[in-house]
Amino acid sequence: MAAKGVDFQSIMSDLKQKVYKPVYFLMGEEPYYIDEISNYIQNNVLTEEEREFNQSVLYGDEVTTKEVLTMARQYPMMSKYVVIIVKEAQNLSDLEDLAYYLQKPQSTTILVFCHKYKKVDGRKKFVAELPKVGVLFESKKLYENQVPTFIVNYLKNKGLQIDPKATQLLTDFLGTDLSKVVNELDKLAISKPQNNMVTADVVSANVGINKDFNNFELLTALINKDVLKANRIVRYFEQNPKNNPLVLTITVLFNFFTNLMLYYYIPDKSPANVAKELGINIYFAKDYQTAASKYNGWKTLQIISLLRTYDAKSKGIDSNGVPDGQLLKELVYLILH
Repeated sequence: MAAKGVDFQSIMSDLKQKVYKPVYFLMGEEPYYIDEISNYIQNNVLTEEEREFNQSVLYGDEVTTKEVLTMARQYPMMSKYVVIIVKEAQNLSDLEDLAYYLQKPQSTTILVFCHKYKKVDGRKKFVAELPKVGVLFESKKLYENQVPTFIVNYLKNKGLQIDPKATQLLTDFLGTDLSKVVNELDKLAISKPQNNMVTADVVSANVGINKDFNNFELLTALINKDVLKANRIVRYFEQNPKNNPLVLTITVLFNFFTNLMLYYYIPDKSPANVAKELGINIYFAKDYQTAASKYNGWKTLQIISLLRTYDAKSKGIDSNGVPDGQLLKELVYLILH
């Protein structure tokens, strides 16, 4: 999530203590952290009255770096700081000019670049100069196994707890797009769940996930080789394809069965050690014990191969135009038999 040892929490901590740097260069694939930092600066450094003359929000496809730096060298009017936020900075073609400004940045200016969706070339001179006088931050996308911890901590900061099943439901349904995740978590916070505990029922009522027909329940059915339940869920998915994309279902199943393959090689299969080795919540350790009793190592390898094949088909490769619902039906049959 960070570059040069600077992470999101430390940046936000400094900002809240009014410890400001003259330049913030925020870059990377995950826009959520970039937006959080830049929005905080935009809304909190200056008062409403000071913003009128001392704050500018610019866009990378409408200005040049030279024009931005000319504005950055101006002095504030009846304010301690000038704040300049450059959104869509990835569209600036002359960022190398920033290197000269960094040699002597204006101490009364807070200059923020929001360079989303990619990193800048680390060989550029200004990248090496930035950490000496300002903040160079890389906002990386979370891996899927990091999302549950993000969910738990985000809700904890809002005074809420969430049970493991509800956490996994949200992770499976929302994926790694943190802006989307946060939007749904805010809905849950507004719902004021009983005893401040977010359960699967609360998620179902507020996020639109059917508590009986979802990827979590399908996986549970496959773990237990519950053919009837699995087929019911497949039929529901087939009838509601928009809310249950095949590619997401395959991702959930692939993550589990690749972990199951690792499970066979863990010498100490105590729940605590399994959770540690696989990077999962201890609540789900028992699922691997159950699955290992239903699927041997050879079958698990076959399932992983099947999932790769059907992942390609879900993306139109050698699918022969077969609908996703039918592909899922075939896949689940082959897993169970």
